[in-house]
Amino acid sequence: MDLILTLPLLVAARIYNMTRKAFSRSDSLPDLYEASIAELQHGLVEGHFNSVQLVKAYLSRIEEVNLKGPALHAIIETNPKVLSQAAALDEERKLKGSRGPLHGIPLLLKDNIATLHEEGMDTTAGSYALLGSVVPRDSFAAAKLREAGAIFIGKANLSEWAGMRGKVPCGFSGRGGQTLCPYYPNTNPLGSSSGSGVAMAVGLAAGSLGSETNGSIVSPSSRNNIVGIKPTIGLVSRSGVVPISSHQDTAGPMCRSVTDAALLLNFIAGPDPRDDATLHQPAIIPDYMKALDKNALKGARLGVPRSFIRDVKTLEDTFNSSLDILRALGAEIVDPANFPATEELLTSKAEELVSSVDFKIGVNKYISELVEVPTGVKALADLIEFNKTHADQELPAPFYTDQSQFIESEATQVDDAYFAALAEDFDLGRTRGIDAALTQFNLDAIILPTDAMASQPAAIAGYPLISVPLGFQPDDVEVLPAVPSPLHTQAPGVPFGIAFMGTAYSEFKLIGYAYAFEQATHVRLQRRAYDDAIPKTQLTDIML
Repeated sequence: MDLILTLPLLVAARIYNMTRKAFSRSDSLPDLYEASIAELQHGLVEGHFNSVQLVKAYLSRIEEVNLKGPALHAIIETNPKVLSQAAALDEERKLKGSRGPLHGIPLLLKDNIATLHEEGMDTTAGSYALLGSVVPRDSFAAAKLREAGAIFIGKANLSEWAGMRGKVPCGFSGRGGQTLCPYYPNTNPLGSSSGSGVAMAVGLAAGSLGSETNGSIVSPSSRNNIVGIKPTIGLVSRSGVVPISSHQDTAGPMCRSVTDAALLLNFIAGPDPRDDATLHQPAIIPDYMKALDKNALKGARLGVPRSFIRDVKTLEDTFNSSLDILRALGAEIVDPANFPATEELLTSKAEELVSSVDFKIGVNKYISELVEVPTGVKALADLIEFNKTHADQELPAPFYTDQSQFIESEATQVDDAYFAALAEDFDLGRTRGIDAALTQFNLDAIILPTDAMASQPAAIAGYPLISVPLGFQPDDVEVLPAVPSPLHTQAPGVPFGIAFMGTAYSEFKLIGYAYAFEQATHVRLQRRAYDDAIPKTQLTDIML
């Protein structure tokens, strides 16, 4: 039997054995703020609760904080069929047994990741222009998760068009409003997968998927105290994901732990004929759950490209302290281990040109393949006009009126400058970037504070990046700006992460390092979101 086909069963057995021991010590229901996928699956297997009750609890939590209370705007819509789907999976469990570790587990998908139209949810990239549009099928990632028994409880809000509309605050979309970080009121959630990050931070689902072109998974993961994995381009299919750049786009997991993120990656990785990039991945995808080794850092050589760390005092101090933790865990730290092309990489405009051209090509193709678009938009040029016509919905003053990136992309074309920019990206990101540093300093991986430009080289190289919680802004830090316009960029208790970076398809190794660091520090558990942003509903409230 094919190894890839047997992975879910192997993973299921491992998780079941692991959690049986954990729950034999306690009959209490898991706290949904922090509950792992394994804990939830154990509760389902043992009959402590069912999927319907679990879904109802998460829906109640969403109701508490999404539009009411702190109005986090993390969820753009919930699935109208989710309770009937949960009931069907509960019945299937009784009659046929479990499909595996995701059977009956509620997940969120970023609103640029397509799900079956007949299910009742839209796929709009946050824009009214795609409201009611009919996608031809599930995205590849959604189909893999659905086959594994996962339930899609809703779609997560995002920076509209994954940040490609214009100069607009992170986390705003016309349909979804302004997403907010739950660690301090009115704070920037960072990155376009902001809804997924915020939802995971306060327990609005068991796990989530985001997407990244440059920083859109790892940045909101860093800001919202969770784990994000941005895979190698080609490990996870982009088919059914609203595109920005075919050279940089990828979907990836965003969860509360490395374990949960590794589990989701197991299910969404794999070849897809609709995405040529995935046809070049290794013939056998490893079981990423086997990377979860507390001793993974022993003997590892980790390099610090120190020249990337600039004007981030608190992050740098905490990061420097973490180097001692990594050494204590057996790692050898090479500091500095700078890239040969650091300054060129930081000042290059090549990525901007490549993304602008790719976006026009990609979004026009995506729209052309939709079964139906009720608004009548057919291409990027139509989106620009739609926004002008529907400015009250899409371009509300004073902070959200810009669509300069749309306009810039519409004016681009595939020409010699584009191909030169593409070659420059590969040179700066790979040849004289990540690969050069790994080779020159004989490194196993590269580490940086996530917010210290860590996403940039990995983005243009197409290489993997994992962000894990590292620390929090001190309580006496100055709130900036003092009056949000509309968002604070710095505030007390706001989280930040550490990033592990490697060459193509080095996810297994990076997951091991990230897990060892996470298990030694448990930074996520050191601070919760501010009280009003924490939903109060628990499973016990639903089961009364």
